[in-house]
Amino acid sequence: MADRTEEIRSCWKKMNDEQINGAYNFSCGYLSFLNSVKTEREAAEFIAGAALSRGFEPLEQVTAIHPGQKILFRSKGKVCGLAVIGEDMEAGFNLVASHIDSPRLDLKPRPLYEMDGLALFKTHYYGGIKKYQWVAMPLALHGVAVKKDGSVIKIVLGEAHDDFNFTITDLLPHLAKDQMEKKMSEAVKGEDLNIIVGSRPGDKEKDPVKQQIADLIKEQYGLEEDDFVSAELQLVPALAAREIGLDRSMIGAYGQDDRICAYTSLMAALEVEKPARTALCLFVDKEEIGSMGNTGLQSLIIENITAELLHKAGRGDYYTVRKVLANSAALSADVNAAVDPNYPEVFEKMNCSFMGQGIVISKYGGSRGKYDSNDANPEFLGKIRKLFDDNQVVWQVGELGKVDLGGGGTVAQYMAHYGMEVVDCGVALLGMHSPFEVTSKADVYMAYKAYKAFLQQF
Repeated sequence: MADRTEEIRSCWKKMNDEQINGAYNFSCGYLSFLNSVKTEREAAEFIAGAALSRGFEPLEQVTAIHPGQKILFRSKGKVCGLAVIGEDMEAGFNLVASHIDSPRLDLKPRPLYEMDGLALFKTHYYGGIKKYQWVAMPLALHGVAVKKDGSVIKIVLGEAHDDFNFTITDLLPHLAKDQMEKKMSEAVKGEDLNIIVGSRPGDKEKDPVKQQIADLIKEQYGLEEDDFVSAELQLVPALAAREIGLDRSMIGAYGQDDRICAYTSLMAALEVEKPARTALCLFVDKEEIGSMGNTGLQSLIIENITAELLHKAGRGDYYTVRKVLANSAALSADVNAAVDPNYPEVFEKMNCSFMGQGIVISKYGGSRGKYDSNDANPEFLGKIRKLFDDNQVVWQVGELGKVDLGGGGTVAQYMAHYGMEVVDCGVALLGMHSPFEVTSKADVYMAYKAYKAFLQQF
């Protein structure tokens, strides 16, 4: 590969007119997906619906396994897996794993209070955010509340064009002298990310605004204050996904990390037919907070799916499970940081990724000398390069900025735990973890092509 400072490897220059039209057309479905899916539960529901409409069978209904069969796995409303069975399951899987959670603000279990004539919700931020980016913007509330009788109330407030929104106010510049002298990380504190939810008082003497809001929530949504304890309610930007640029070559939206890889791998998995090796596309939760819990990839999700598939194929002993996992190959489908011309000082341009130059292959991630990273083996990388080149997938290498400035992790290390070959492979973003991330339509299309080639042919 030539020195990146001397050569621009643009996808647009490498695609013909038909492929360019394909990239623009593919982005239409992606934009629709981003506008309808803003939480991991909504993503899992979308994925399951798409799979069922394309002939995938729910795993719990499957009694026998045969080559070419398409199977859907679901867990706890926040995890999905799509499997297309290959000729010999013991040969291992071609696995693409992405995460469907994104940074956001979660409501605390006791969120509602009144202060200075306003009713507010307390929040706890989820994942790595710049807290100051979440003030002075419209917010929507998504999620579920589960009542004591087990009934589930779905909530989506603030997305319709004529709906109300929530917001966090910022301090006016006239009084912000002390605030503006603080470090950016300290200018807005986590405990100050409180959402305004009402201002009109009711008839109660104590906390009249809070009580008015509590009564309204009970009347309109059937929720008592105690129901927030068993709720999963998230504040997300009330911003529509939009085309960006005079040439409409980019997409701006909340939650592209990592729903961009989820959508492209989903579209790829739906088109896989009778692969030689079993294709498994996995969509998981909790990556943004370390992949913990029973819906994150540090749990036994992969092992449980493998064991159940093999059990229904009549080969469910523990040795075979371990053998299949060790024989597998995986793409950790997660985003990387695109070089930002506004902040060139943090990027090492020979090895960082660029917008519009193809899907990113990241040999390693981590920080402080690759700590907390999977470091892919060169033999595996050689095969991936050949696969992509043979299928006209434009690709580039990527690192997350200069060595000493930071870093980040993905789910790759949790798959490598089983002995399988793994490499990070995703799309470059501008403004990662911000409320409005930007990506290239060409890169979105190349991700779809890359994941399809891997699932079908590797």
